[in-house]
Amino acid sequence: MALGLVCTAAAPALAARCDDYVPEARPQNASRDIVGQDLDTILERGFITFAAYDDFPPWSYEADGTPAGVDIEIGQLIAEALGVEPRFTLVAAGETLQDDLRNWIWKGPVVSGSVANVMLHVPYDSDFACRVEQVVFTGQYQVEQIAIAYRRDAYPDDPPVPAYFRFDTVAVENDSIADFYLTSFPGGQLAANVHRYPSTAAAMDALAAGESMAAMGPLAQLEAGLGPELAVHTPPLPGFGVGRWTTGIAVNFHYRELAYAVDDAIVAAIEDGRMERIFAAHGLSFHPPELR
Repeated sequence: MALGLVCTAAAPALAARCDDYVPEARPQNASRDIVGQDLDTILERGFITFAAYDDFPPWSYEADGTPAGVDIEIGQLIAEALGVEPRFTLVAAGETLQDDLRNWIWKGPVVSGSVANVMLHVPYDSDFACRVEQVVFTGQYQVEQIAIAYRRDAYPDDPPVPAYFRFDTVAVENDSIADFYLTSFPGGQLAANVHRYPSTAAAMDALAAGESMAAMGPLAQLEAGLGPELAVHTPPLPGFGVGRWTTGIAVNFHYRELAYAVDDAIVAAIEDGRMERIFAAHGLSFHPPELR
């Protein structure tokens, strides 16, 4: 016992999560939009509202005037678990994730629209969660990672790695993390061969058309654009700070009971195989986070 105390005292102190964060003042005047959005109200009125990103295939987009995609189907299974109707609003991405959470979860947009009960496809980061106290981050359902898609005829033997793009062309979404990574590669060696497009889907269209030898971006978005002449892999990415991240949902911090119910629905869908079937139906590989 004495030795244990000595060892503990001698060990360097470990900083606890959020130790260095100074909390913000809690919002005092809540928008009328969030009044009555608790789980009991949702169950009583018979529907739940979701915010999902627009023009974001394969996750969420409009098809024939109706929201579609993996995230939409995840919202549907959440609603089914609660026994209510799902209602979706497709929203444009803001400048930052904090803007999106303010607009669609805890405060509401400045011009038009209202907050949703749940926002889908929210990346989880422990340190970020400390800084956004108005939101509960939960319901994690997929581990995403950056990957490289390529033309089989351009690389018949060895799939490309970033160093290849000193000489070979690569398509990326403009101002994406793949774009930033490649253009900041030591010495700017790759910059001349990075071709930028409005979206990852457009980059994959360019790859399929032979305008580029490879494309780089989030794995699921690359998989959604694969054809028989294309392949994808996930090589090591030297110096990439955030090449993998977990995606889940966000709920207003006032409504933790709702957050628990949504999390339970997602965990159940992962455990019984429904979540994997959703991904498979869209031609995507499923990479679940470690279950709690």
